[in-house]
Amino acid sequence: MGSRNSPTSRHTPILAIGIGVVLLMPWDQMHAAADAIHVELQARAVQPGEVVVLTIETPANEPVHVAALGHAAVAFPLAPGRWRALLGIDLDVKPGTYPISIDAGTLHTAKDLLVAPKTFGTRRLTVNPDFVTPPPSAAERIAREAELMAAAWRSSPPRPLWSDAFARPVHEAANSAFGTRSIFNGVPRNAHGGADFLSPAGTPVKAPNAGRVAIARDLYYSGNTVVLDHGAGLFSMLAHLSAIEVTEGEQVERGALVGRVGATGRVTGAHLHWAVRLNDARVDPLSLLAALGTQ
Repeated sequence: MGSRNSPTSRHTPILAIGIGVVLLMPWDQMHAAADAIHVELQARAVQPGEVVVLTIETPANEPVHVAALGHAAVAFPLAPGRWRALLGIDLDVKPGTYPISIDAGTLHTAKDLLVAPKTFGTRRLTVNPDFVTPPPSAAERIAREAELMAAAWRSSPPRPLWSDAFARPVHEAANSAFGTRSIFNGVPRNAHGGADFLSPAGTPVKAPNAGRVAIARDLYYSGNTVVLDHGAGLFSMLAHLSAIEVTEGEQVERGALVGRVGATGRVTGAHLHWAVRLNDARVDPLSLLAALGTQ
């Protein structure tokens, strides 16, 4: 498996320009022979924490396989000869050039993804000291829950479970930026891996899209938590809930009630924390909405 932090420089580049993206290639390649693989890329930006959508056209009557940023990305059919794959650029990916490999039967193409730099801010918060330096009695629970989450990220079926656009789980706007470097009680901790929505306690939290409930339980750091597996390696984590309204293994549709906003776990007040994982990459939920949803 390749490394997220080992950029290379080969093949035809894909460039980010402003908030749009253009696939840069010679004119003769744009009108290539009928046996070529054609790739279109769309993204809000090509930076750490972003979702990249690949639309792939191929004459081969074979499944499409995509690999990028050290991971295989699920390619799923849209129509005969037309496929889609989602790439997640983890927030810790360094700027540079990363190859995208695409295969369909005997056909192959490779493009370069040019990841631009992004600067994340810093936030300082004061919380219960037990959530900064947990007591020894909590160590076993924290380790068990970390393995539970890791197992969930590995469990996604190789197909999307959604068909509609993604939507906000609450109406309120995000008030805490994805990727912010967190300092709790003066101690640096992990970057903020989601977006926070300052919704009142008790506000209904709805499924951003269809999926299977992978986790629905109280966790040490995130409190009452629901993890939805949307399929194709894509997950939503909805945290700090005051109540959980679904059970593990349940199938839900977009807009289904999954919980209510609360202040459980490591928090300074009531809000919804929505985090998104895509092929194990931490990506901004607002980038997912820009790519596949409504804002």
